[in-house]
Amino acid sequence: MAVGLLPGLAVLVMGRFKIYEALVLVEMEYLTLLIVVLLVALSGLFSGLTLGLLGLDKTELERKIKIGNKKALKVYSVRKKGNLLLCTLLLGNVAVNSALAIFLGNIASGLMGGIVATGLIVIFGEIIPQATVSRYALDVGARTAWLVKVFIFVLYPICWPLSKLLDKVLGDEMPTVWSRKELAEIIKHHEDSTESELDSDEERIILGALSFSDKKIMDIITPRSVVFALEIDTPLNARMLNKIKRSGFTRIPIYEKDIDNVIGILYSKHLIGMGKQDTVRRLSKERKLFRITLDKRLDTLLDQFIKKKIHIAVAFNEYNEFVGIVTLEDIVEEILKMEIVDEDDKVVDLQKMAKEKGAKS
Repeated sequence: MAVGLLPGLAVLVMGRFKIYEALVLVEMEYLTLLIVVLLVALSGLFSGLTLGLLGLDKTELERKIKIGNKKALKVYSVRKKGNLLLCTLLLGNVAVNSALAIFLGNIASGLMGGIVATGLIVIFGEIIPQATVSRYALDVGARTAWLVKVFIFVLYPICWPLSKLLDKVLGDEMPTVWSRKELAEIIKHHEDSTESELDSDEERIILGALSFSDKKIMDIITPRSVVFALEIDTPLNARMLNKIKRSGFTRIPIYEKDIDNVIGILYSKHLIGMGKQDTVRRLSKERKLFRITLDKRLDTLLDQFIKKKIHIAVAFNEYNEFVGIVTLEDIVEEILKMEIVDEDDKVVDLQKMAKEKGAKS
């Protein structure tokens, strides 16, 4: 009777073994799926960080650090060695994608396996993470900087020699430097953005400061036709003092015999307390004349005004003919992109007045 039970017992044992084997296979499949999900996530992380972190400019990060941006400081700790970061992220991405292809081959083989692997890597390992991280590179980089440091530490023996070779061959990264025109476009873009703190007045002044060095004397000169000037032997009687007062000018060019022979500047403050017999010649004889040519740039003239402690210059052409005057206020107006009018000014725009006067004549 015992002999008759053996076949049944053997069948029972074999059945249980098959059930156990089936359970193991199911668990292995779930484990494989879990590993695939993990590898896809790592692939996306490596891919996104490669585009995001390397897309952040070192020069821009350094500027942000100087103004106290803590996120930039965290990112810069891994971004400063660009080739080491590049090698680490690319090597990690290649290794993860290779492992992903192997594990997917265990789940689905042949054409279907290739399609699944390609779809997972392209969509979840490339497109979605790169599109996301590229928009929030600084935030994502700051949150994952510690993890990137772990990757660098693990892959350092392989990546360090490669990065050093790249440093040797390619040299340091080129810093980002913008021209004045590019800076002007950046300022315009910022002012137009709703997220910018820059207002229209700040935009106007900054754009003026960036562009005034390209301007020359001819762009802001007060033409001779509207210049208020005095002959050197003009008597300073009550009638002339009243005329000077009505003009509203505090610095008046003086000439001898002919307007082209401008020889000095009369400062209206020197008229205070003058004697009855004083003339323009006596009050202006110690005044030095600052002569300029029409090809001088405004930034150069501004620097000369500051160094010489002079606020007015007299412009002459190549034939030594008097053309007009330029003041420090004219340059400031060009920077501010607006006319500065005080309580004594009779005319807002003397250049416009000169054009109208020329048109009438």
